[in-house]
Amino acid sequence: MSGPDVRDAHVPSVLETERIAFRRRQGVRSVLIGAVSTALLGGVLVSVVIGSPGWDRVRETFFDLGVAREALPAVLTGLWLNVRVLVFCALGSLALGLVVAIMRTLRGPVFFPLRALATSYTYGFRGAPLIIVLYLMTFGVPGLRLEGTPSVLVLGGIALVITYGAYIAEVFRAGIESVHPSQIAAARSLGLTYPQTMRHVVLPQAVRRVSPPLLNDMVALQKDVGLISLAGPIDAIRAAQIATAQTYNFTPYIVAGVLFVLMAIPLVAVTDWVTVRSARRQSAEGGR
Repeated sequence: MSGPDVRDAHVPSVLETERIAFRRRQGVRSVLIGAVSTALLGGVLVSVVIGSPGWDRVRETFFDLGVAREALPAVLTGLWLNVRVLVFCALGSLALGLVVAIMRTLRGPVFFPLRALATSYTYGFRGAPLIIVLYLMTFGVPGLRLEGTPSVLVLGGIALVITYGAYIAEVFRAGIESVHPSQIAAARSLGLTYPQTMRHVVLPQAVRRVSPPLLNDMVALQKDVGLISLAGPIDAIRAAQIATAQTYNFTPYIVAGVLFVLMAIPLVAVTDWVTVRSARRQSAEGGR
């Protein structure tokens, strides 16, 4: 014979019911106010742009639907190249950043050369403009005329990897150093070696804590992938440039920009979700 189910027997009090109803009304009210204020602001902005003296000229130059339809296939083909380069650069920069971060956190005088090398790398490539690194890799390296030099596309990807690897290394380092030293000492006292401690204790916590800024760097990388068009590969931006030169109309650039935004929306949404989830987890841990 089973006992009474306590959860089924729970009945909220009148005060609790009123609180729930009040929160629901406040939520609906906030949504309505947000929708109305957004619509008003959007209406004002649209009226200002459309009512400007040069709107007709701007519309013909940047928002020509006929030109957009003609340029879309070529821009989409170039966008596929951007996607492949993005995957290569994201994986490469994450791996390089993690290795450099571990090198910077090594202790002991014997590891000083590695720490100095990693520090010089992060200092140098965080300060160097990406476009200069891109030019050096795609125009300078082929100029050496070495045997087995990769294609310009690969060299452009390498330029993005080594530049973003410097930023990501600092993000990983912040995560590693956020783990309390007592946890490392406890792991070593249990007999774990330093690599085992990093793999099983430090890195899992570090990666979880820095996931939001890491994803934010991936969003920035997704945009900067378009810079490889400066070296010559026909990606989405380069395809838009060619179409613009043929039509004397800037609409293909708008088409490429819209496609980049659509490609970034899922990653931005995941970044926001991870950020909120991380904040809730830290709040829950702080309340214990």
